[in-house]
Amino acid sequence: MSAASRPTTPPTALDDRAAEAERSVTALFAGRLGRVPLTHLARIVHPAPAGSRTFGGLRGTWHYWWQAHYLDAVVDAGLRCLRTGDPAGADAHARQGDRLLSTIRLRNRVRWVNDFYDDMAWLALASGRLQDLHEEIGRTARSRRLRSAGRHLTAQLRSAHTDDLGGGLFWSRDRDFKNSPATGPAALHLARLGDTDEARRLVDWLYARLWSAESGLVLDGIRLRGGEEVLVPDVWSYNQGTVLGALVALGDEQSLERAAALVTAVDARLTTEVGGARVLRTHGGGDGGLFTGILVRHLASAANAPALDEATRETARRLVADTAEALWRGQGSLPVPGRRDPTVFPVEPGGPAPTPPLELSPQLQAWTVLEAAATLT
Repeated sequence: MSAASRPTTPPTALDDRAAEAERSVTALFAGRLGRVPLTHLARIVHPAPAGSRTFGGLRGTWHYWWQAHYLDAVVDAGLRCLRTGDPAGADAHARQGDRLLSTIRLRNRVRWVNDFYDDMAWLALASGRLQDLHEEIGRTARSRRLRSAGRHLTAQLRSAHTDDLGGGLFWSRDRDFKNSPATGPAALHLARLGDTDEARRLVDWLYARLWSAESGLVLDGIRLRGGEEVLVPDVWSYNQGTVLGALVALGDEQSLERAAALVTAVDARLTTEVGGARVLRTHGGGDGGLFTGILVRHLASAANAPALDEATRETARRLVADTAEALWRGQGSLPVPGRRDPTVFPVEPGGPAPTPPLELSPQLQAWTVLEAAATLT
């Protein structure tokens, strides 16, 4: 559906909240890669450490997968513009996404390939959604950069799907750990591409090897140590999110039954009470600062999926809406000379607004959650 034929609605208060989160994350973290023109990237901390010359530059810590989720959020904002009747804004976000995708490749030593298959799965998902945004706007021709990303990243994910341990994806090039963080997003990516057979094999492996009948949740992974299998039983919210997303994308009867049960388990076991409402727990800063945002993105998709039963959709809708409300209520502001003060959001629902230095991941997570809430129908 092109932008011209897409139904639109006036911006709601939830759209305005998402736009404020976007404005603040952009103001605090976004900029060029060093002095390279026409580049765009997010630095991982605000303010930049003393002596830092760039937004990550070609030295220092490189968070490939954080940038992939930043790209996902930029696409969210573009789709919001389309939804609220702003095609010019959507076009600007699509172009921003193009610059960001190119800059990720540039910063990653001019290649798409990374040592971690979960990193590449996240970028495959985000770049696929960027292509969808272009098509929604009416640009039907795939760009060379997007074709290159899709081709290289998908090939890498397929190469990590082996018969070792019965299936699933390896986490890294060390090939000693198969886990949910790589297998879940790869299954979702393949389902979106229409390769439902391989996607279903990956999901079936997760349910055979890493799903806990006791909790109803997906565990972390299986390590190979000296030829022995060692279960890593950790439970992380983002693993539930990608598996849920893959199940909804597959859409067959078994997948929808699994999706409904997974939403119920998330509600029962991954929530906490804040202000009289059950909201999703978060996982602090660092990489964990993105985990709950990923779950919320896919809960919103479940809430809007007509194939799921109404009770499941309502549970998903409530979790998204109440978590977004708790993060919004906990906001603070950060004085920035010469510009409108950016809004900052708590690391956990019900917690205090943080003070500098600020990490990108929890602020990007809040933006993701608020974008998800704005999509609820």
